[in-house]
Amino acid sequence: MQRTIKYLVYTLFTAVILTSCGNDVSLQSYYVDNQEAKNFISQDLPLSMIEIDKSEFTEAQKEAYESVSKLNFLGYKASETDTETYKAEIAKVKTILSDSKYNDLMEFSDRGNKISVKYIGDDDEADEVVVFGNAKDTGFGIVRILGDDMNPEKMVTLINALQKANVEEGQIEDIMNFFK
Repeated sequence: MQRTIKYLVYTLFTAVILTSCGNDVSLQSYYVDNQEAKNFISQDLPLSMIEIDKSEFTEAQKEAYESVSKLNFLGYKASETDTETYKAEIAKVKTILSDSKYNDLMEFSDRGNKISVKYIGDDDEADEVVVFGNAKDTGFGIVRILGDDMNPEKMVTLINALQKANVEEGQIEDIMNFFK
């Protein structure tokens, strides 16, 4: 009897662990799995290390900027000889980002590159903002924006301002060189 109870408890415990782990790949696990893989580059950037001219920012943009603490970047460099792998990696990312926990924030094209911005959270506060951009000739990049009290609406204005901002390329030189 005691043996049966132990077996039952062990089986339930195992089932709970396996169920909670699930087969769904999260964006975090995708980062971890690929941070040192071939054709990938990964970089964590505290926002304090990136100098951006904020003199033209509106109050909402400054507030959004100050709510961000860290950026996690993962990039994949496309190769003419391995388009199938590129397509497979794009499909993985799109599957992850199609999860219902990701809310659409905005989508746009910039110089032929497709960029989508999503967030996890509600209309008042985002726990995480994700920027996913890709271009067939260079590859794709994912930026996880992490911080406190990030407002999705204000993040849109910040992203628009950052598109026009003068960012010192030396600060992101490793990333720029990777895609060359």
